[in-house]
Amino acid sequence: MRIYVNFALLKKFSGYKPFLYNITADACRVLKYPKSKPVVGFFYSLFSHHSNMNHTCPFNHDIIVDKLPADFVNTKITKTLPFPVGDYLFDSKWIINNVNRAEVKVYGTLTNSNEL
Repeated sequence: MRIYVNFALLKKFSGYKPFLYNITADACRVLKYPKSKPVVGFFYSLFSHHSNMNHTCPFNHDIIVDKLPADFVNTKITKTLPFPVGDYLFDSKWIINNVNRAEVKVYGTLTNSNEL
């Protein structure tokens, strides 16, 4: 079974426009060797501790991300990468055996915690 994930990061400028990343990677390889694709590994680390994706392939169960704090993601992104504040869309497509099986879209706003 071949599992690929494509993810794109979009930023809102009069509609959502591509911003920095549009990457396709072998999901099983990234889970086994996270350093093989550092950008994909970074985004996986945003939710991995709040998910049941804690093993390599195969997956024969539902994938769950639960109780992921927005401030955790906000802090991890702003401390690691110099992302500007604004509205973002994280769009991921999960492709299994060359068939698009799922698309997950996460909308969020990155803020400067000093402004709150």
